[in-house]
Amino acid sequence: MAENKIMKIKFSPVDIEERQKLDFKAGDTVSVWSKIPEEKGKFRLQAFEGIVLARKHGREAGATFTVRKIASGVGVERIFPLYSPMIDKIEITKKSRARRSKLYYIRTKAIKDVRSKMRSVTNQEEIFTEEVK
Repeated sequence: MAENKIMKIKFSPVDIEERQKLDFKAGDTVSVWSKIPEEKGKFRLQAFEGIVLARKHGREAGATFTVRKIASGVGVERIFPLYSPMIDKIEITKKSRARRSKLYYIRTKAIKDVRSKMRSVTNQEEIFTEEVK
């Protein structure tokens, strides 16, 4: 009787099968809810929503993924372990198709976009001051 029953021993507080089934790739927009420790052992949830730049190490125990978002005009990147118990849930907000597996070029692309916008703003200000004179 005891041989027929399969005992499941839980080694981690994370549902590993659920995390393995998550199908997100570089280019997708995800929202990662992480637990932030507060006083007296309490936790609060904080969302970090952004574009997935890379996934590393597949589905093994040390798998990680990098998420980038723009906060107050500054690019912020965080690297999350896939099976971390400090991650409450991972929601896939938007699926998109990228031709590369690592989207590190987005960092420089974002800088170039900001620079071009700055140039256009300064050009408009110069034109405006010339018109006023």
